[in-house]
Amino acid sequence: MPETMRAARYHGPGQPLRIESVPVPAAGDHDALVRVRAAGVCHTELHFLSGLLNLGIAPLTLGHEIAGEVAEVGSHVRNVRPGDRVLAYYYQGCGSCRWCLRAEENLCDNLRAEHGFITDGGYAEYVRVAGRNCLKLPDTLGFEEAATLGCSATTAIHSAKSIAGIRQGETAVVYGVGGIGYALVQLCKLSGADVIAVGRSEERLARAKDLGADATVRAAKDDVVAEVMRLTEGRGADVVFELVGVAETMANAVAMLAKRGRLVLIGYSEDPFTASTVLLVIKEAVVMASVGNTLAEMKEALDLAGRGKLKAVLGGTYPLEEANRALDDLKAGRIVGRAVLLP
Repeated sequence: MPETMRAARYHGPGQPLRIESVPVPAAGDHDALVRVRAAGVCHTELHFLSGLLNLGIAPLTLGHEIAGEVAEVGSHVRNVRPGDRVLAYYYQGCGSCRWCLRAEENLCDNLRAEHGFITDGGYAEYVRVAGRNCLKLPDTLGFEEAATLGCSATTAIHSAKSIAGIRQGETAVVYGVGGIGYALVQLCKLSGADVIAVGRSEERLARAKDLGADATVRAAKDDVVAEVMRLTEGRGADVVFELVGVAETMANAVAMLAKRGRLVLIGYSEDPFTASTVLLVIKEAVVMASVGNTLAEMKEALDLAGRGKLKAVLGGTYPLEEANRALDDLKAGRIVGRAVLLP
């Protein structure tokens, strides 16, 4: 095992990531040391760089979508062993708060680790992960495909099932088609819903159509609310998954809700959420938000993908040294799906 490794390190808002040589972490008794083979590139990293998401922790290795090979395990780890191909769950809860006792570590009050947020993540050659957080990959999934599931597909499962409770016969709008949006399109179809995908790019909307979207609306040229109302014969959408999080899209999302419709906020920006209380009351609308995922939901994502029920959309690969280029391409909208770094 080498003593040092390369890592793309965050040093605070407004600064590019720096490729540095840092010590390889040691695995504790309950940990696994994972050789990172692929790490997903998420909009969350852009929020770190812009300062929108500033947890006050730097330097830090970013990257929370981590697929790799177990290199070492601690003496108390039994579920994986060296050589196993795994996807890493990025939350490690305290184990004793009310959220952890309900297996909802994404809401833990006292996280022990959150890789790529408060503890080092996967933009490196190795990462230390709790052994229980290592999920074996199905033989049908490669590292690159698996990494794209680590946040995008699992977040989609959490928001569609645990938060929105999408049901057969409903109409769902996926407002913003990227990594999470593509997974939502597929999951809503698997639940028996009709899906309308909304986005600005013809290429991205065409991919959403290929994945099962019943209709698409191009925000760059269409009146989004009017088109959704037309497609639903004036009734509106039962569920709107809002993945953009700016003032215009959030206002449109509220306006296109059906009576007793559910708005699920997933994307975010500096813009505040404002809505007419009259409109919400008249519709008996429900506004909810969704963050992250549970370990069980990650297991479900791997199962669905392993059986070919959920397809990852790989938006390209970059060597670790080009992490900043990958983030620039993501910010500029040049990536369709989920890009991954290859340490």
